[in-house]
Amino acid sequence: MGIRLAAVFAHPDDDTYGLGGILAIDGGSVDYTLIVATSGEAGVISDASLATKENLAQVREAEEREAIEVLGVKDASVHFLRYPDGGLKDVPRDELIDRIADALGSVRPHLVVTFGPEGITKHDDHITVGQAATDAFHRARGPGGVDNAFQRLLYVAIPQSELDRLWDTLRARGLDVGDPQAPFMPRGVPDESISVRVDCRDVVKRKLDAIRAHRTQQVELQELPEDLQPEILGEECFVQAWPPRDLAHEPVRRSLFEGLEV
Repeated sequence: MGIRLAAVFAHPDDDTYGLGGILAIDGGSVDYTLIVATSGEAGVISDASLATKENLAQVREAEEREAIEVLGVKDASVHFLRYPDGGLKDVPRDELIDRIADALGSVRPHLVVTFGPEGITKHDDHITVGQAATDAFHRARGPGGVDNAFQRLLYVAIPQSELDRLWDTLRARGLDVGDPQAPFMPRGVPDESISVRVDCRDVVKRKLDAIRAHRTQQVELQELPEDLQPEILGEECFVQAWPPRDLAHEPVRRSLFEGLEV
C-alpha cells in the first residue's frame, strides 16, 4: 500500500490540471481516490463528432478515466456524484458534505486536495465543492490520530506573481487577455500563502497528453499559446489549509508528500 491521496473536485479534468504532474511522477506508487461532484455535462464540446449534449456527461467520465490511465495511475478509485453541472450551489449542503465525507471515510486518505476559496477561476461549482470538501475532511477525520489518516488538507492554487507574469507575457505578444476579474478567469493567491511547490517539468509532456485526453474540452488548452503550455503547467502549487503552517519559519515543501507519516 502506498500513500493514500484523495482529490475532491467539481468537474472531470479539474484534477488533471491541478494534480496531473504529481500523478505522472508518483501515480504508480499512490493509492488515488478521485471524487468528482458533477460529470461536466454543461461543458463545451470542442468537436461535434465527439459528443452531444445528451451524452456529454458519459463521454466526459470516460475521458477522465482515460486521463488517469495516461498519467500512469494504477487502480484509481473514481467516484462521480453526478450532481448538476453549474448547479452545485443549489445542492443541499449537508447532503453534499455527507456524500464526500462517506467517500473519504471509506478510504481514510493521508491527504486530501481540493479547491480553495477562490476556486482557481471563481467558478461557483469550484468554490462550493471546495467548501464542502473542507467540511467533509474535518467530519471524516473526527478526532484524528487513527491509522495516520487525514494528516493534511491542501488547496490547489496559482501564485499571484505567476499569474501576473502570464498576463504580461500575453500582452507583450499583442494578445488581448480581457478583464482578469471577469467570470471564469484564473485567480491567484498571495505568493506567501503557498506551502507546496512541485516542479513537474520533467513530466509535463505526459500531463499535457492527459489534458488532451479530455478531448471535448480542448478549447481551454488551445487558448494558451503552445510554446507557453509547458511553463504554465509545469509547476503545481498548493496552500495548506490544515493543519496551519507557519510559513514565515517553515520552508516551502517541494513534494506534496514530504513529511507524511505512512
